[in-house]
Amino acid sequence: MSCYSLLLRRAALLPIFLTSMLLPGAASAAPAASSAPHKVIVDMDIGDDIDDAFALALLLQSPEIEILGITTAWGDTALRTRLLERFLRDTGHAGIAVAQGAATANPTPFTQARYAQRGNAPAKAPQDAADFILREVARQPGQVTLLALGPLTNIGAAIARDKAAFGKVKQVVMMGGSVRAGYRKSQYVPVRPADKEYNIVSDIAGAQALFASGVTIVMMPLDSTQIRLDEVERNAIFGHGSPLTDAVTLLYHQWIDSYQPWSSNMPSLFDVVPVTWLIDPASCPTAPLRIAVTDDGYTRETPGQPNARVCLASNQPRFFEIVMQRLLQ
Repeated sequence: MSCYSLLLRRAALLPIFLTSMLLPGAASAAPAASSAPHKVIVDMDIGDDIDDAFALALLLQSPEIEILGITTAWGDTALRTRLLERFLRDTGHAGIAVAQGAATANPTPFTQARYAQRGNAPAKAPQDAADFILREVARQPGQVTLLALGPLTNIGAAIARDKAAFGKVKQVVMMGGSVRAGYRKSQYVPVRPADKEYNIVSDIAGAQALFASGVTIVMMPLDSTQIRLDEVERNAIFGHGSPLTDAVTLLYHQWIDSYQPWSSNMPSLFDVVPVTWLIDPASCPTAPLRIAVTDDGYTRETPGQPNARVCLASNQPRFFEIVMQRLLQ
């Protein structure tokens, strides 16, 4: 059978598969939440790569997660804040608090700048990201999860300002690092050695501060996050026609039209993996490891008392079940 014929068969079967997931009582339906929703602050660098947009869309579609606020990190954080506020407004979530991190140098192009520039400038000065994190953690000690989807600049700043207060966070769930596998991991090629992963190497000091802080860390490195969105699933999302999927589609096309080396018809959904873990930990099983962040930006597995729970391999069928079910609601 040709690849094209196989693609057509998959496309024809996708509505049946998705319908079975969405029918009441279907065996593949997501399990009911066993407790109150996770109280989450999302720290993200939306606007460069496209995985942040998919992660945010999934967060907004997940009743297991209560978003306390979103903080923008790395590079032109003012423009990221405009992008984020437009995305939230266009998708009916304008009430979510947004805080802005400190601007930094950033060699990575802001691929979704046109979308951001058409958003409204904040009516008042935005809240500071590190202060927002510390305030929310103090208000609800032991209950707040930090979902870190970008360089760890804001988290490093919060630790530097008040390490004791930061220590009252429930957990930090992060996408970052590379433990036993590097970039371009695939079932078709030999595993490459661990790499300097972007989120870690962009702010090594922030990463070192986090791993030395003593808080609970759940880490999704390159080993488990290089899951690619193929043509069948991508077209199903882009053709869905909700305000949420329309916003993601618009950002995707700006990203793909930027012609960056990492732009692809099959984007890697790095930042989506920790979101699916919050919804169902079985989507990315973890093991306790001790991780050291080296001065040149590697995340090394070392002997000693574990300081993180690390997912080294995702359950990809469960991952896509969660993503497709939620985004096509």
